[in-house]
Formats: sequence, structure tokens, C-alpha cells
Amino acid sequence: MRIENLVTSGKFCLDGGCWDVDNNVYVLSVGDAVVVVDPSHDLDAIADQVGDRAVCAILLTHAHNDHCELAPRAARRFNAPVYLHPDDDVLWQESNGNAPYLHLYDGQRFLLEGEEIRVLHTPGHSPGCVVLYLPGEETLLSGDTLFSGGPGATGRKYSDFDVIVESLRDVVFFLPAETRVLPGHGDATTVGAEADRIDEYVRRGY
Repeated sequence: MRIENLVTSGKFCLDGGCWDVDNNVYVLSVGDAVVVVDPSHDLDAIADQVGDRAVCAILLTHAHNDHCELAPRAARRFNAPVYLHPDDDVLWQESNGNAPYLHLYDGQRFLLEGEEIRVLHTPGHSPGCVVLYLPGEETLLSGDTLFSGGPGATGRKYSDFDVIVESLRDVVFFLPAETRVLPGHGDATTVGAEADRIDEYVRRGY
């Protein structure tokens, strides 16, 4: 499976505030079949990356606006379904109202021309956060659950620091230590590097 990354820029808005952010958008492909993960901010740039290939699905790691508000338009442009964990429905509605999506669930598997994308539910940053494990590539698309140097932020509504720590300890850090981690923002890391820092995360509380 080929993992293509482009960085798009825009606004993250929550709890009455807005911040400039750069988002990692991932285009997973096998041959001419594509899955788009977290289309953000710039649909034309994403469409240019996809090109003439067929988009099979749009997978959302969570429903904060910078990750999800482009999804209904991307679905129409690519004629592809959007998938989101239903525990993030309240956040989805804030950005997209009653626009349709299909449900992601823990343990769900997508096959892209026979290559696996596995969904793991990792609440904490938001109730419906998921990560996407690509066992054939020894890679985790971690969304905003895990970054280089710490877990996703938990200081705003619908988030919980203790829950995200539990998700990391019980789910993410059970993956092989050498697993490459590609987050929703910022630089790559590995499961092992971040697992070694968990006590530091807990001490500082973020």
C-alpha cells in the first residue's frame, strides 16, 4: 500500500475559539484504488493528489471541524462514502448538520485491493476518535490521538485526559514498538518512542 501525504492549512474552531492549523491528509492507494483519510481545508489540492484514481472511501479519525467539515463536499466530488465513529456525532453535527455518513466501529477492517486498514477506537481527544492501523506497512495513522511527544489535546469539551491515556496504554501501545506513527498534525514518530514517554505524559497532565 502506498501512503501519500499532503499538508493543508486552515482553521480549527472549538469552544468559541479558532486557531491556524496545518493538517496532514493521507491518501492510501493500491494501484488505482484510493482511500482518503481526513480530507482537510483544501479540496482542490486533495483532488489533484488523487488524480484520476477511484476513491473507495473517506475515513475520518474524528469529527473536529478541521478534520471533518470538508468531508460532505469530498464525498460528492469523489462519489465516495464517508465513515466516522458514531460517538463523534455531536461534533459532526456542529460542522455538517445532518449530512450523511456511515459508521466506523472498533475492529472494523477495510480491504483496499486486498490490503488491510484496521480501525481501532481510541477515545479521549474526542469520544469517537479512531486510529487506522496498516499492518502490511507497519504504520499507524493516529489522527489526533497521538503525536510526536504526547497525546492529543484534552482541554476542551468532549475530551478527557484519563481516557486518552487509557486508549494509549490499552490499544496503541500494544502495537509493535517499531510501528511508524503518522499523526494528523506534525511529524512522524514510532509507537515505541511514545510508549517510553507515557509516564512523562501522566506527570505533566497533557
